[in-house]
Amino acid sequence: MELTRKQFNILAALAEEKTVLTQRDLEKVTGHSLGTINKTVKELLAQGLMEDGKITERGLNALEPYRVKRAIFIAAGFGSRMVPITFNTPKPLVRVHGTRIIDHLIDACLQIGINEIYIVRGYLAEQFDQLLYKYPMIRFIENPAYNEANNISSALVARYMLSNAYVLEADLLLYNPKILKRYHYRSDFLAIKKDRTDDWCVEVRDGIITDEKIGGTDCWQMVGISYWTEPDGHRLSQDIEDVYHSPGGKERYWEQVPLVYKREHYKVEVRECFDADIVEIDTFRELKAIDKTYDI
Repeated sequence: MELTRKQFNILAALAEEKTVLTQRDLEKVTGHSLGTINKTVKELLAQGLMEDGKITERGLNALEPYRVKRAIFIAAGFGSRMVPITFNTPKPLVRVHGTRIIDHLIDACLQIGINEIYIVRGYLAEQFDQLLYKYPMIRFIENPAYNEANNISSALVARYMLSNAYVLEADLLLYNPKILKRYHYRSDFLAIKKDRTDDWCVEVRDGIITDEKIGGTDCWQMVGISYWTEPDGHRLSQDIEDVYHSPGGKERYWEQVPLVYKREHYKVEVRECFDADIVEIDTFRELKAIDKTYDI
């Protein structure tokens, strides 16, 4: 059963909250008007997808095609801007206030029922084995080309896992695990609205990403977390391979495949988050500013 966007928003809210929600509650959670909520709830009741303010088993089945099935962590790089700490430790395994950076992300995935977790590793690969003590469900994907290509090489070795999947940069310090959602209607990229940025950002029209670039004004600064639907994931597996093997392909970043080089194949939404939700620690100086134990 294919849901409309409004039906999806209401059912996803009910499934996430796991409690009775009034129409006024749904208005706050979804952002739809009370009139829209009232009309859509009637549709869902008629189809047996909700009952007495709660989602039914049939409603959960209707959401199943939109559920995140797996998470792929891109963790193969050297993290050159974090030296000297990364001389002996891959950046995702660096501890901040006593906890490895990647642990926050893995915990957030497990919290919303994502148990199929892959880590693409390369630099100091064997050190990631330590994660298995806490997370025995993790599977590793080896990237033998991590030191001769950009992160498109990590997407290449994981290309058959990208359907119904989160793709996460493994070195993001997550403060708000609720930005990871169990259900997604379309492929999307997390980003922060900015008046000005020198970082990687995207231009957006009507909620859809139209271009990616470095630096800009009145744009969306990218956060390294995206979700890919089943059809888009299948398409990506071929497009990533095509771009990788094209002239200069090894120098590309993997997200440039759907957002730049093959963007005619995709409609990727922007999904808003905020500076307080997540941060990428780019340099050792930034690490010291966040965790004073490194400032010696």
